[in-house]
Amino acid sequence: MSTVVETEEQSALRAAVAALGRRHGRAHDPEDRDALWAEAGKLGYLGVNLPEEYGGGGGGMAELSLVLEELGAAGCPLLMMVVSPAICGTVVARFGTAAQKERWLPGLADGSRTMAFGITEPDAGSNSHRITTTARRDGDDWVLTGRKVFVSGVDIADATLIVGRTEDARTGSLKPCLFVVPRDTPGFGRRRIDMELHAHEKQFELTLDEVRLPADALVGDEDAGLLQLFAGLNPERIMTAAFALGMGRYAVGKAVAYARERQVWKAPIGAHQAIAHPLAQAHIELELARLMMRKAAHLYDAGDDTGAGEAANMAKYAAAEACVRAVDTAVHTLGGNGLTREFGLASLVTASRVARIAPVSREMILNYVSHQTLGLPKSY
Repeated sequence: MSTVVETEEQSALRAAVAALGRRHGRAHDPEDRDALWAEAGKLGYLGVNLPEEYGGGGGGMAELSLVLEELGAAGCPLLMMVVSPAICGTVVARFGTAAQKERWLPGLADGSRTMAFGITEPDAGSNSHRITTTARRDGDDWVLTGRKVFVSGVDIADATLIVGRTEDARTGSLKPCLFVVPRDTPGFGRRRIDMELHAHEKQFELTLDEVRLPADALVGDEDAGLLQLFAGLNPERIMTAAFALGMGRYAVGKAVAYARERQVWKAPIGAHQAIAHPLAQAHIELELARLMMRKAAHLYDAGDDTGAGEAANMAKYAAAEACVRAVDTAVHTLGGNGLTREFGLASLVTASRVARIAPVSREMILNYVSHQTLGLPKSY
């Protein structure tokens, strides 16, 4: 990639992470994934976006997103990177108290501790204004009650950053707030969701039944919850784009290697334009999406939350669409072999759809762009 887009340090980081990914390859064994997570943490890749004073790399989303992209391109993406250092680490680093930073950031930076993120609810979907998980004061404590769904990695995370709502004493209206809930807190229950998608990180439904938390479980200012929430959601979109780009690059790489070698008549199938052009188009679309992701990361790291919001949504949309098309093209290139376990592409057909759906659907991104960017009226 041109140095106009990346600094020398970022290019060096990309090369180093790519080498790590190649060493591990597309591991399905949980122990292999745990070993990759531990090594990436030890090398400083998992916390490259977190402050140096807490053991991080002092970089930003530009650096963290390229780490996830390169691991994905090698076939070993780490989904918890989207959640633990990107969302939770960012929120704690930007808004946490000194004690919260000291407690959580060193572990999040070196990978020895992880944090999940719970925002989606069964009845709220993409409408965060319908979140019903509530937090009320009881003396110096907080008491949380509610439900969450599709929360990744709760069973392996030390704690979950829960989005709840508290009542504004002045207006009586509910406002969002963020709480750190340790995994074994009484009343904090989880049920694994049976997914067709086979991933190392499992999905859970959570129940919070009168979960009592100390005052310092609240992250940041009670009156600035919405700002803090969106400070975590922009990195989530950027990292989802990185996840999709890595997957798409992995699929295209597999297909290109196959098309160079596979010969049916007198020439490799990659010599035929019906095979070559779709692969070239998939590569172009991935590169274009990557540029938007880089723009979003740059704006976020520069402190432009508004500009980053638009770019992050566009990057997530573009990367998801490019990923789905890249995987479909790759499978089609391999024909029947594309559906075998040996070549490792069939499972990506389902996995590639994740970026279209989570953390926000492509339709909601189109709503965002039509309303916020184009100024068109809302239908809801």
